[in-house]
Amino acid sequence: MPESVSPAEVSTRVAATEPDPRRWWALTVLAAAQLMIVLDASIVNIALPSAQADLGISNADRQWIVTAYTLAFGALLLLGGRIADYTGRKRTFIVGLLGFAAASAVGGLAPTQELLFAARALQGGFAALMAPAALSLVTVTFTEPRERAKAFGVFGALAGGGAAIGLIVGGVLTEYTSWRWCLGVNVPVSLVVAAAAVVLVHESKAHGDTRYDVPGVLLATTGLFALVFGFTEAARAQHPEDPTSRAVQGWTDPSTIAWLAAALVLLVAFVYWETRSRNPMLPLRVVLDRNRGGAFLIFLLVGAGLFAMFLFLTYYFQVNLGWSPLRAGFAFLPFSAGIIVTAGAVAQLLPRLGPRPIMVVGLAMAVAGMLLLTTIGQDTAYWSHVLPAELLMSIGLAGVFIPASSTALSGVEPHDAGVASAVLNTSQQIGGSLGTALLNTLFAGAVTSYFAAHLGSPQDVQRVTPLALVHGYHVAFFWGAVLLAAGWLVAVFVVNARKQDVPAQVPA
Repeated sequence: MPESVSPAEVSTRVAATEPDPRRWWALTVLAAAQLMIVLDASIVNIALPSAQADLGISNADRQWIVTAYTLAFGALLLLGGRIADYTGRKRTFIVGLLGFAAASAVGGLAPTQELLFAARALQGGFAALMAPAALSLVTVTFTEPRERAKAFGVFGALAGGGAAIGLIVGGVLTEYTSWRWCLGVNVPVSLVVAAAAVVLVHESKAHGDTRYDVPGVLLATTGLFALVFGFTEAARAQHPEDPTSRAVQGWTDPSTIAWLAAALVLLVAFVYWETRSRNPMLPLRVVLDRNRGGAFLIFLLVGAGLFAMFLFLTYYFQVNLGWSPLRAGFAFLPFSAGIIVTAGAVAQLLPRLGPRPIMVVGLAMAVAGMLLLTTIGQDTAYWSHVLPAELLMSIGLAGVFIPASSTALSGVEPHDAGVASAVLNTSQQIGGSLGTALLNTLFAGAVTSYFAAHLGSPQDVQRVTPLALVHGYHVAFFWGAVLLAAGWLVAVFVVNARKQDVPAQVPA
């Protein structure tokens, strides 16, 4: 006997199979929000000295301008993904935009360091609502494989090039206006994007059992917070003000050990709880799928390794070469341009070749580019050493971000689209945070060891310091390449998705 279907259900099914005629305009809105999220993780880096001087922030506390954002963002992404699934992705996206605008306004006007830190944390929290909502909206808006590959190409280009663009924008705003505009610029952009989203983006949400997994939320959020905070504590291991003294290694600090131990206990408890919960916040089927899990791991390793390039090249440009913030920001422009230009070609190749071959070649190029940076010196030229490395990495990583994003979200049921997007973003954020801590610690140890081996007398400090820093950069770049190489191994031995598997169609 044929299935009885109501007129409303027929209408819903037809709408789900017919492409949205305004889907490309919707992608513009979602991509603008994604770019703003990525930019805000890096745009304040160039403005740090000005904000520190203006508000009287100590050297020990200035890190919170950056880490308050990444802590809140990384810790709340999984919860943000489930809120998007259950309350409506469009609604969550717009609320996130409006909250992000308000938090940016507070930060831009902040008269004290405490208010600035709080505003940055609020920005991270609202970004944790926006990011998974935006990515899952792309997933359910583009159901045709080739079109979705192009849509992911846009997001991949923004993910890879946005951080470098943020350094340029931060340099321009800081040099010609004020550091406060690095936050204030988000206000008009967020409001315009929110208004456009009301008109152009269609609502979608999960159906069926939409109860929140409260214990899972608490365990995951506090566990991720403890993990990121623990590595942030370890990242305090920097070369001392006095080069003749011994660097403090944050890894052995009781506070670091306590936070990391707490993170381990909480995250193990979270995984155990998710296996028993009737309505888990993170269904383990989302991450235990071989290809999706491999893609998440690649994002974590690439996020960790990529910070070596951004963080230490910034130091190299401004401290060793004496460049202005604006010139240093523009020095990253070829990296952004390389990803944006290559993204279009990768999006065309993805349906033809599948994700694995593209990722393997791309990661190999990224490793080669990072290793090339280990040849820079105090007197080497940007054009012969830094530029080729940037281009190699940018072209290679365009071949990683796009296929990995598509693989991570392929075959995901609509009920789980938001949380799968959140895991993807969480992998990037946690990877970046852990990579910053790890590479900072290795950099500090290398600088201190160089001083110990080459400093004959206190009078040699001025001569030895730039050479010690370059040695530290080399060590950081080498281990950044190791992290990228680990991602290459995952692409070779874990990911086995074929071209017909990615991207899979997901109904709206």
